[in-house]
Amino acid sequence: MKRSDLTEKIADIKREKGWSWRYIAGEIGGMSEVLVVGALLGQMKLTKPQCERAAKLFDLTAQEQRLLNEVPTRGTPMPPTDPLIYRFYELVMVNGPAWKALIEEEFGDGIMSAIDFDMNLERLPDPKGDRVKITMSGKFLPYRYYGAGTNEQALGYKELDDQ
Repeated sequence: MKRSDLTEKIADIKREKGWSWRYIAGEIGGMSEVLVVGALLGQMKLTKPQCERAAKLFDLTAQEQRLLNEVPTRGTPMPPTDPLIYRFYELVMVNGPAWKALIEEEFGDGIMSAIDFDMNLERLPDPKGDRVKITMSGKFLPYRYYGAGTNEQALGYKELDDQ
């Protein structure tokens, strides 16, 4: 069985049972619903205890249960063609340079981790139309300046001006 086959099977069962992703994530538990749903859609992996709960919930075979615990090949072809996913791509294309400049000014020379990372999704009621609020928090990872001498800065943290 391929991971994509298992993803389709899970989506079919979800549809057949009338379950919401929030319900499914609550039943499997153990981490953010974004991560649990991402794992069920083939982009993340579940822990072994979560795999057991998912297998029971979806009546999966032992092979399918093990597959949920394997590290997946992540990502999708770029640029994305789904309009909602494309808007996130567009957000990064348009705002990415400003985000980069502001992060580097605040933290230094490095990146925001997408591995040591948290994300929350909320619905904000609004009389003009409900809003989607996504909060992301990733650890700052400074670049390592390899070969830096003894008296040289070894990591890309923001340098403080001498006072």
